[in-house]
Amino acid sequence: MPAAEPVAEAPLDDDEIQDLLASFHGHSALVLAVSGGPDSLGLMVAAARWRALAGEGPALHVASVDHGLRPEAAGECAMVVEAARRLGLPATILAWEGDKPASGLQEAARDARLALLVAHARAVGATGIVLAHHREDQAETVFMRLLRGSGPLGLKGMASTSERDGLALLRPFLFVPKARLAATARVAGLSPVHDPSNDDPRFTRVRIRRILRDLEGEGLDAERLAILAGRMQMLDAAGAHHAARLAEATTVPAGTQGAEAYDGTTWLEAPFTDVLRLLADAIARLGDPDVDARLEALEGLTGEVLMAIAGGEALRRNLQGALVSVSPQGRVIVAREPARRSARN
Repeated sequence: MPAAEPVAEAPLDDDEIQDLLASFHGHSALVLAVSGGPDSLGLMVAAARWRALAGEGPALHVASVDHGLRPEAAGECAMVVEAARRLGLPATILAWEGDKPASGLQEAARDARLALLVAHARAVGATGIVLAHHREDQAETVFMRLLRGSGPLGLKGMASTSERDGLALLRPFLFVPKARLAATARVAGLSPVHDPSNDDPRFTRVRIRRILRDLEGEGLDAERLAILAGRMQMLDAAGAHHAARLAEATTVPAGTQGAEAYDGTTWLEAPFTDVLRLLADAIARLGDPDVDARLEALEGLTGEVLMAIAGGEALRRNLQGALVSVSPQGRVIVAREPARRSARN
């Protein structure tokens, strides 16, 4: 984890920029997601500085999404394009067109934004998208998942590197305070835009942000929640390792393409968490990628599977678009859930 910053609102210096953006190496081109807010402007300035310091490396393309939700958005995107031009970076405005939902607007906007960024990355030959999520974003994510009863898989928060549709999603600032990104933009002469939705209590994240401000006086601040996420990521990595070893030791031929099979009889001697993680990973690989399984559902399924194995009983359960079957002999098969047939007239 990066060391704590020496000054809370100091801009990122050259050494920090080179360290934080080291993941840029190895990419042929990257898309920088820049909304015009202080954090994403800080990302753009830091990326431009990194490119100048490196002297070589991936081509950097700035993309700003106009969600079509506010009349000011078009002008804000134009400001981003002009700021990028001043930094020597090409920039494109991406528009979210079509009808907007009456409910779940922020979630729909987030999904649409990412889809537009993915399409643009493919168009410019980029291998990754860089997002400006910072320490406070990570803290809000962890706290929201804590309220929903998430386990280590949820409390690990956002990963610094993940994948979407074959593209890398890079989040290099998860341990950097938002104030430092804002300062990085400010010293470059850039003035951020203000999105009023960030103050609208109708949205969950805004309410969570206010709760966290109140909890800072009790010692639960963004830094501690971000540290918690980092520790959960280490525990998650250990859990993944143990589950992979269990899977390797118990895998048997499935006999069916697109399925995985295991000799579950030895699972009865394994830690419950290892079996749970094995099933969760198999379901994630073979099930519906657009459906998230809640921890309670995974725990319940794991318990049912182990009870069926112990009792020599057959079992069939569906979860997250996957079908999990247990034979009386303890053979466990995980496969994609068959497509539902329409009812006959």
